[in-house]
Amino acid sequence: MATVKDFRNNVRPNWCPGCGDFSVQASIQRALAALGKEPHEVAIVSGIGCSGRISGYINTYGFHGVHGRALPAAQGLKLANRHLTVIAAGGDGDGFGIGLNHFMHAVRRNMDITYIVMDNQIYGLTKGQHSPTSAHGFEAKTTPQGNIENAIIPTQVALGAGIGFLAQGFSSDVNQLVQLIEQAIQYRGFALVNVFSPCVTYNKINTYDWFREHVYNLDQVPDYDPTDRAAAMQMVVKTGGLATGLIYRDDSRVPYEDQIPGYPERALVEEDLTLSGEIFQNALKQFA
Repeated sequence: MATVKDFRNNVRPNWCPGCGDFSVQASIQRALAALGKEPHEVAIVSGIGCSGRISGYINTYGFHGVHGRALPAAQGLKLANRHLTVIAAGGDGDGFGIGLNHFMHAVRRNMDITYIVMDNQIYGLTKGQHSPTSAHGFEAKTTPQGNIENAIIPTQVALGAGIGFLAQGFSSDVNQLVQLIEQAIQYRGFALVNVFSPCVTYNKINTYDWFREHVYNLDQVPDYDPTDRAAAMQMVVKTGGLATGLIYRDDSRVPYEDQIPGYPERALVEEDLTLSGEIFQNALKQFA
């Protein structure tokens, strides 16, 4: 059985010291090992940004895509090999900016993949511009007089779109984050784990100390019911999107793959896709 060490490689992350993404990487590795996964059974697809590098830092199959397009690539991968554990990873700019449209349709489609977003409320790789999740009034290089746009609250958007599994973590609380990622991977359908992952270099507002003071840990709310969608939305609104833990889970939703007519149990990647000359010529005649 694989251990955490089996999910490590010799590529040294070049994130800034103290970046929250280190904890996200470690949490993914711990979760995969705890679930008994093997490196060849997992694929991590990432987008662009500091977070996008994560696909190269974990010893699994990896694909570093383009900005905002991690989810389409991950869904295509899952369709080609339904037995592969597919994790898409990205940042708030990648996933809720240029990639927001893909996110909405991934929620609607409900394919069996896990989406982990490292949300630091800023564009870090491009040196400190405000992002879709930056608060109103946030001062950054592109908003020196304060951001005049309202921030996207990812958990609220996800619930509004009809997501079946929604969790939010904080990179300083690794034990909780590992548990959330485990549950997300085990969930049969599209699962989002949004992670508050502080940028220590460019975001001097949403720091570790700021999150420790403001997050609302649902693990400490004994009567909270994560199967109640209305209660989940009320909690998200009440906490301003700062609730951490398992926010919502609906096990009644059927994964996309299970609804495709004639979709074979045998993975496409295992099929012989070689075309004979006769089949090829007949196909050409249909378009002549």
